[in-house]
Amino acid sequence: MTTAQTRMALEASETPAVVRRQLQSNQAQYQRLAQQIQQFQPEFVYMIGRGTSDHAGVFAKYLIETELGLPVCHAAPSVNSVFGKQLNLKRALVIVISQSGKSPDIVAQTEMAKRAGALCVALVNDTAPKLEALVDFFVPLHAGPELAVAATKSYLASLTALLSIVAYVNTDSHLLDALALLPQRLEQTIARPPQLPAQEVAALERCVVLGRGFGYAIAREVALKMKEVCRVQAEAFSSAEFLHGPISLLNRALTVLDIKIPDASASFHQQQIDEVKQRGAAVLELGWDIADIPPLLAPLLIMQRFYLDIELAAAFMGLDPDKPQGLKKVTETV
Repeated sequence: MTTAQTRMALEASETPAVVRRQLQSNQAQYQRLAQQIQQFQPEFVYMIGRGTSDHAGVFAKYLIETELGLPVCHAAPSVNSVFGKQLNLKRALVIVISQSGKSPDIVAQTEMAKRAGALCVALVNDTAPKLEALVDFFVPLHAGPELAVAATKSYLASLTALLSIVAYVNTDSHLLDALALLPQRLEQTIARPPQLPAQEVAALERCVVLGRGFGYAIAREVALKMKEVCRVQAEAFSSAEFLHGPISLLNRALTVLDIKIPDASASFHQQQIDEVKQRGAAVLELGWDIADIPPLLAPLLIMQRFYLDIELAAAFMGLDPDKPQGLKKVTETV
């Protein structure tokens, strides 16, 4: 098991307990929310978030579109907070994801959505009275204090909440049963040996993170943490999109982080990884054979192990993963 010496490692290792607590505490609220969504019959979903919370929104897009059949779009908060525009969100389910719930642009965007008549739901870790007063449903993530600058357990708590909401809306007993076993799976993942070698991360100046479908849904978070924690210039692409131009980056030496998810996109993604290998890329795999767990939960297990691996890499590089230079925990933008 990972030796939890830094705040980041401690918090990432708390994720199984966080997920267990959230599943137990929010069950009745998820049931009420699912009933409200079914009655409201939204025509589309509008995601509001910044940074890691916005990355959770990318996961939500793939999840909601594949499981509920609703189109999902992402907010550009400055459209309201800077340009002062009101959008037509009357038939929208609006999902706000935030660690603090305090950023002025996130609050302003939520106010705009509520004025438009949207059904507004907030997934928030901290207490946020102003945001809570605005929305129809305020869903606590139950991640507890998160002091390390790099979010870990709050991101995985956000994904768990999204999965739970969709499972209740769909009355998907198989997914609900799988979620009940998720804390145990996360504990097993923490006990696994590192997958991303610290020495190889330390040798990188830049890399590309490739995934397809739900693999891409977490690729942006992987790339962000490579930048935040290990100072590696990382850029995320859909493996399909990478072939449409960015593959020219392989004219120089390049390392690719390959996110492997055992879902419907796996064979297509593998074809694209085979091509980048043929063109000379060095490939590091993130993912393993997860035979008896629904593919929807595989991204959470990959991220659980990844967070611990980059904490080890940062320590190996002599960096402080808790306080990356130039960053702060709560960022408030307009």
